[in-house]
Amino acid sequence: MANLDCRMYESKYPEVDTAVMIQVKNIADTAAYVSLLEYGHIEGMILFSELSRRRIRSISALIKVGRIEPAVVVRVVPDKGYVDLSKRRVTEEDAVTCEERYSKSKLVHSIFRHVAETLDLDLEDLYVHVGWPLYRRYGHAYEAFKLIVADPDSVLDSLTREVKEVGPDGQEVTKMVQALSSEVKDALVKNIRRRMTPQALKIRAGIEMKCFHFDGVLHIKEAMRTAEAAGFDDCPVKIKLVAPPLYVLYTQTLDKDKGILVLGNAIKACTEEITRHKGKLIVKEAPRAVSERDDKLFAEHLEKLQSTNEEVDGDEDSEEEEDTGMGEIDVENPVVGRAD
Repeated sequence: MANLDCRMYESKYPEVDTAVMIQVKNIADTAAYVSLLEYGHIEGMILFSELSRRRIRSISALIKVGRIEPAVVVRVVPDKGYVDLSKRRVTEEDAVTCEERYSKSKLVHSIFRHVAETLDLDLEDLYVHVGWPLYRRYGHAYEAFKLIVADPDSVLDSLTREVKEVGPDGQEVTKMVQALSSEVKDALVKNIRRRMTPQALKIRAGIEMKCFHFDGVLHIKEAMRTAEAAGFDDCPVKIKLVAPPLYVLYTQTLDKDKGILVLGNAIKACTEEITRHKGKLIVKEAPRAVSERDDKLFAEHLEKLQSTNEEVDGDEDSEEEEDTGMGEIDVENPVVGRAD
């Protein structure tokens, strides 16, 4: 089996005063022992005195087994493999920077690991000849991966590795070849594109729109068309009736800020049009990006509303049929028709 364990960065140990992502493994009498997730899960230690700047009332409230969080490196002793860390020295800026870096590194690592596992390669060898050179050249391999999505050749074909061969005279010679075979390159590019190609975001807004003027329904439809006309080819606007007088506007785009701006303009255009006909529009939910879960819950909400409306309509129809059937009849004094 190929080796699938490897640290994410070229340096075996982190630098002092940098924030790293750790996972708590064990809590002893005076310290907590953790695993450094970015550095091949080597062990580190956090003394209880380094847990908080405040007086410690409960250790369990400050640190728990299994928790993943940033910690600052206080001391590194490479000869003995000691890494001392601190939680109380982590600033808000340190935490944000560490979490962003770890998120990118974790994605890069999962792609490399998948390629290594699929093709039965040594993961560290893949890092030595591809991953760490990309870190050195681009600051982070994640930045290189973003370029590979559009132009893999310009990034990957420049990577080389040394290969030793025995020449015709029996002497060993060293030559430079491309770091990746065509098979490994194709697998890497395929995985990068699958994991890093941007996905369209769904932006949604909710409004309440009424118009009691003559031909109010036609004016509302015209206002809806005005809202949809505010969209673009890469950011189209759609408006849908939820349940009178509630409507939802939505769009899909790769640019979140643009999507929010476009929906805002659509609502403004819709407001101007309906106001012109003595109607009224109220924004119930400002434009915002919604997740798949939000979208699913909203779809379920729509189904419930539609189901409720159908039940109400059915009841009203049955009542009308009863009321408009034969009218009121005086049973005690029935009217007898004249026989002709």
